[in-house]
Amino acid sequence: MSTQIPAPIPTDQLHFAMPPVHTDPADERRYRKERLAGALRNFGRLGYEDGVSGHITARDPEFEDCYWVNPFGMPLRHVTVGDLVLANGDGQVLEGRYHVNQAAFTVHAEVHRARPDLVAVAHCHSVHGRALSAIGELIEPITQEACAFYEDHALLDEYTGVSVDAGEGKRIAVALGAFKALILRNHGLLTVGDSVDAAAWWFIALERCAQVQLAARAAGRPVLIDRRQAVETREKTGSDLVAWINYQSMWQDITRSEPEFLA
Repeated sequence: MSTQIPAPIPTDQLHFAMPPVHTDPADERRYRKERLAGALRNFGRLGYEDGVSGHITARDPEFEDCYWVNPFGMPLRHVTVGDLVLANGDGQVLEGRYHVNQAAFTVHAEVHRARPDLVAVAHCHSVHGRALSAIGELIEPITQEACAFYEDHALLDEYTGVSVDAGEGKRIAVALGAFKALILRNHGLLTVGDSVDAAAWWFIALERCAQVQLAARAAGRPVLIDRRQAVETREKTGSDLVAWINYQSMWQDITRSEPEFLA
């Protein structure tokens, strides 16, 4: 007796997450805050936090030159939506119960101001990012993942101390230009995106690329992917939409395992 093979399920009946479109600023604000709190918790899980260093900012969808950010001094693993702080571009708190890290916020605000296309900026003092920044190198196209950053990230080849003024923030914004990521020499990594998810994923991916590059360099002489293939790979894997899609498994994990952060 033969068994009939099931008919294929129509593709339009299969679930595939895509970024939502909001018509109400309040709904979009809530969405960005949820994604921001979730990304901060994921960064805490991954060990990117170092003392009070480690920030992600999200542009408010309605209020000009205003950004949501994690509260100063709170462990990233503990941040909830209700803990987030809204500050204007000058670092003055408009909503929330906590201070903001002025040194970090100054950089984020200037990057947001220079790039109105961006929703989010991420910067943390992760271990491998700092190690690569100490060498003052860009990410080389030695893996498929690294190609996402090929000719789409830059190096700020100077160290000027802790960023506490707008001038330093503007230098960082200029160095970033239109790219998705920046390596700050002797400092660490900074990534941006048209969504919180994209900026967070690019930071995670860049940190991993730094780790692989350092390991490969220690083991031998890495073989570079040629420019044509590197560019083709970047065109397929280097968009903010692809970053958003890649991040969704981490979003699902944090919402299922720690749903209390949504409060």
